[in-house]
Amino acid sequence: MIQIRRILGKASRHAEHCLSVKSRPTPRAWISTGPQQQHGTFYEFRTYYIQPHLNAAFLKLTNEKIHLRTAHSELIGYWSVEYGGLNQVFHIWKYDSYAQRASVRAALAQDPNWIEQYISKAMPMLSSQDNEVTYLVPWSKIQKPPKDGGVFELATFQMKPGGPAVWGRAFQAVVGTHTGSGYAHAVGVFHSEFGQLNQVFVLWWFESADQRAAIRHTSHEDARVVAAVRESAAYLVSHKNKLMLPCAFSPIK
Repeated sequence: MIQIRRILGKASRHAEHCLSVKSRPTPRAWISTGPQQQHGTFYEFRTYYIQPHLNAAFLKLTNEKIHLRTAHSELIGYWSVEYGGLNQVFHIWKYDSYAQRASVRAALAQDPNWIEQYISKAMPMLSSQDNEVTYLVPWSKIQKPPKDGGVFELATFQMKPGGPAVWGRAFQAVVGTHTGSGYAHAVGVFHSEFGQLNQVFVLWWFESADQRAAIRHTSHEDARVVAAVRESAAYLVSHKNKLMLPCAFSPIK
């Protein structure tokens, strides 16, 4: 009888322990430990590769018919690539949500003017297309250049996994030292959501390609810039860039 009571006692204590464990709140863990995206606005990056002998014809057609496309959603900017890629155009479109983009794409598919006057003529001029979905990093916003004209540099950085929570502070310091010292104007800083992941894009504006070259020479001798770049390089895998010229119809130019 004593042995039975001992067994029942142990069973009762074990049951109480299991119940207490189940009643405890489940610990929550977050991948991100820094600022997070607080709204649904995103930016679609589109790159079109044009057949070399049709580059001028494509740009002329787009200049004449882009209003058919901007009637459906907001165009941020449209550029032709001068260095870092030949016969390419790069454009950025803003959407408030994925539902809005789906609605826009559906409307375009049913727009006879868009299809007949532009798509049917433009698509044969292209060799390929690419797109990526990006968000502005939490500490950045779209800022137009101080004046029209100039050149734009799209710098693409392949970062180590982790997102802005991992590399955000160091990368913000790099951008901040460049903009705060007057070396460059940052139109926007973005990170990838669809496409190649763990990428950061900085869209810079300069008055000219020669001004950019002179500024790089000066900034590379600035101890603040050098220190910030060295710290952020710990999170960097690779990087590339393009120098672009704004098209006449580009909202940002």
